[in-house]
Amino acid sequence: MRERLSTESSWSIDRDAPTPIHEQVAALIRRAIADGEKGQGERIPQAKDLAAVLGVNTNTVLRAIRVLREEGLLQFQRGRDIVVCGTLDQGAVVIRAKELLAFARKRGYRDDELLALMQGLRGETA
Repeated sequence: MRERLSTESSWSIDRDAPTPIHEQVAALIRRAIADGEKGQGERIPQAKDLAAVLGVNTNTVLRAIRVLREEGLLQFQRGRDIVVCGTLDQGAVVIRAKELLAFARKRGYRDDELLALMQGLRGETA
């Protein structure tokens, strides 16, 4: 079961879907992490191997991996190893933090002002 990420034949990409292919690939990897197929510290297959399984370009898989790295789910290690380094919850927090930062910047807030605002809210409960 642990090797399912690299050999899953039921994984498929819908080329007619409105969702970009790299986002579909990222979603498949997120799902594998959510399902426990790969946990923190475990390697995922190289981009070229995933691309071959999914029938997509290696650059498409690399783009998906970069998205997941930005979410804090994956990291690159020595050589070409790609390792799970976060959880879906951590990834969701990173995504929301980036959205908040972009939202605040569009409304004229500087990073230090947003940080001060967040620190002021730290003691409050939702």
